[in-house]
Parts: sequence; structure tokens; C-alpha cells
Amino acid sequence: MHNDLTEVKNFTYSGAKIFDKAQDFLPINGTDYVELYVGNAKQAAHYYKTAFGFEDLAYAGLETGLKDRTSYVLQQGKIRLVLSTPFDPESDMARHLREHGDGVKVIALWVDDAYDAYQQTTMRGAKSYMEPCTLSDENGEVKMSGIHTYGETVHVFVERKNYKGLFLPGYEKLETGYNPGETGLRYIDHMVGNVEMGSMDLWSEFYANVMGFANLVTFDDKDISTEYTALMSKVMTNGNGYIKFPINEPAIGKKKSQVEEYLDFYKGAGCQHIAVATNDIVFTISEMRKRGVEFLYVPGSYYDTVKERVGIIEEDLNELKNWGIMVDRDEEGYLLQIFTKPVEDRPTLFFEIIQRKGAKSFGKGNFQALFESIEAEQARRGTL
Repeated sequence: MHNDLTEVKNFTYSGAKIFDKAQDFLPINGTDYVELYVGNAKQAAHYYKTAFGFEDLAYAGLETGLKDRTSYVLQQGKIRLVLSTPFDPESDMARHLREHGDGVKVIALWVDDAYDAYQQTTMRGAKSYMEPCTLSDENGEVKMSGIHTYGETVHVFVERKNYKGLFLPGYEKLETGYNPGETGLRYIDHMVGNVEMGSMDLWSEFYANVMGFANLVTFDDKDISTEYTALMSKVMTNGNGYIKFPINEPAIGKKKSQVEEYLDFYKGAGCQHIAVATNDIVFTISEMRKRGVEFLYVPGSYYDTVKERVGIIEEDLNELKNWGIMVDRDEEGYLLQIFTKPVEDRPTLFFEIIQRKGAKSFGKGNFQALFESIEAEQARRGTL
């Protein structure tokens, strides 16, 4: 399932100097899966299949002997989403849902040795979430372990080199007969965490010291600000560049920033957005819009300066304007990106769709327009 890394390797950072700073004592092969705790997994699965183009993969619940929750596993490209709902209203999962709403609980990382990953990180100060264990069935065995990170988010290490099954032991093939077709999503490009003011350095140091990551780039409140709000961000990456975690914190501004709004509604630190890559962003966005996905509005004036700022691109600028797709360039190429509105009623988790045409950056040239668009949404919600 994860044997071919060619796609991901094509988009890793070419600057080897960055990775000289990363202590690669924790080899990570990619994102294994992302688990969201949701209020109704059956309905959430229908949404992500219909709107985002995910397809059935695996299922665990009462029918498979699982008594405390149900989980639907969906896949598109190399992206696996696990949608889990608790049965017991007094369970910790139910408490998590009441407090945070639907959101990311587990960012699972695919490793060569889950037991060693646990030992390496806990000996460096990580708080244990899941002690090393081995799960097995007729398809082999999977070794897992886990640690806590910001807020109530956790990393689970997954070692599956001796497993041939669909997903994990305890899951069976999911066959609903409803798979409306993919939208061209291929893999997770990066995942962004929002943390409390003053905590960005603490968590970037956690990824550096506990997990051997390096600081790829830092944005301060001069880079990411408008007249009203600002934030700061540090992008942390592992040694091979397959995993990238920007860590955001609010900066002082005249009004409440998007990070503060997130922290207020999520009731603490958590995963703000999942950036997923595509090879054809126009196709992906046209499909997702037809299926009801809502995207942030980009002012038409944004496109007046794109040619001067970005230069020659292969895409038709009028078509990008029609779909609200933004463009930015760095020294290695350009990228195309767009952001959904929050995918649940609390203004918390959203998705970014990104297509890289050589660029290794994160769209710094789009920050101003993006922030103004987010602020317009905050004003509509009365939370700015």
C-alpha cells in the first residue's frame, strides 16, 4: 500500500543543508493515516466520499467485535482517513468530542520500527500515549506505539512491514457500494498545528529534540499579518522531508486572529488544517465544488498582480481566477493552492489543496490575500 514512494520523493526538499540539522534517529516513511474523532462516522464517511472523493477501504465496529466505537477507513491516493465515533457517552473519546468537536486526534506515522520509535522519543522526553504492542491476524502483524504532542493530538507509530492486510488487524473490508469517484487527491503535503500564544517555540523544540526534526522556515508577524490580525509560524520537517508540520501561534493584533478563533472554538491546541496534494488542481477543485465543498473567496483584485509577482505559468490565469486558485513562486518553481472553509460547524478544521510545480515553499506571497479572506469569514461569524 505504501511501497511506492516515487510520488512523495518528487516533492521533497532538495536543500540537503536543511536535513544536516535534522537528527534522523527516527526514520519516517510517510503519513500512515489520520484519524478524526467525529460525531457520526457513518455520515462523515458519506461526506468525505461524496465531497472529497475518498473511497471505501476498511471498517471496524459491532459487526467485527468492537464494542466501544465504530471506525470507517477511507482512502484516496496515498491518503487514509479514519473516522471514529464512540458508543459510550462517558468514554474519553466522547469527552474529547464534547470538548473539541469533530477534529484530528491521531496523526499516524509509518516507521520501520515502532518499538524503537517509542524508545527513542520517550527517552528524549515524549509523554507516552500507547505503549508498544503487536496486533496480528491471518494477514500478519502490525506493531504500534504512540506519544502525545500539542493539545490532545497524538502521534501513533505504525510498523507494517510484516502485514499484508487492508489496514490493521481487527478491520474488515468496507463495501458500501457507494464510491462516487476520486477527485485527484494523492498524498498529504503537510499538516498544520495551532498552539497557544507563547507555545510555538516550545513545540518546535519538541519536534527538534524529541523527534529529530529540523526548522525548515520561520514566518513572523511581519510575514503573516494584516491591519487587524497576525500570527507566527515555524515549519518543522523530518530528515527525508516526507513529514512537514508547520506550528502556528497567534501574534498580538488589533482583532482576534484565525489562530485565536480556532483555539477558542476547539478549546485548545490542535490540528488546524490538512494540506493534500494533487497533480491537477483545476480538475480537483472543479470536482469538489460540484460536490458541494465550500472554498474561501479570493478577491478578484488578487489576480491583477499575479503575472508580475509569479511570472510565466502553464495554467490559464482566467481559469485560476474563476476557481479562486492562488499562485506563488519561490526559487525552485511555483505552486497553486486553495483553502476550504471549515468542514464542520465549529470554525476549526479545514483543508488545503495544493499542486506543486517545483516550489518547495508554503505560499508566502498569498498570505495577505488569504488572511483578508479568512478575516472576511470571521467578520461574518462575528468572531473577528
